[in-house]
Amino acid sequence: MIDGLELQIAETLVVVFSYIIVRFAVDKAIDKVTNKFDYQRARSKVMKKFVHFFMLFIALQFFLFIWGVDQSELVFFITSMLTVLGIAFFAQWSIISNVTSSFIIFFSYPCKIGDTITVLDKDFPIMGKIIDIEIFFVTIKTEEDEVITIPNNVFIQKVIKQK
Repeated sequence: MIDGLELQIAETLVVVFSYIIVRFAVDKAIDKVTNKFDYQRARSKVMKKFVHFFMLFIALQFFLFIWGVDQSELVFFITSMLTVLGIAFFAQWSIISNVTSSFIIFFSYPCKIGDTITVLDKDFPIMGKIIDIEIFFVTIKTEEDEVITIPNNVFIQKVIKQK
């Protein structure tokens, strides 16, 4: 018969192995998308770090449940933290918008690093080469050697002309 400690160890091992398998599968999926759309390796590296962070957060939640943290206290703590984060993110809604936009740009946007584009904006058109795509910004270098950063949420809302 398995006692409480052995059960906790077994459950912990299941979570660890599941985490490793899911992480491997997610990495392969991101690599597949990277190769399919000919994205830069640096771009997939940033996306992997972001996804790994959230997977680790979920695994830590499982560990807390397995090792006997009182569920009512844990739920109270998590809801309190989410409330604080929600208020912070509401005050800075563009952070969430930019992170979400970075996923959209990574998985389904036709532009990639090295492409020459024109951002068709009636007030301030921008023409240049994409030199970096990060979690929050797309960086463009113009023909005049100016470096312009555009928030991801603005970038996906603009009409982009590729050359």
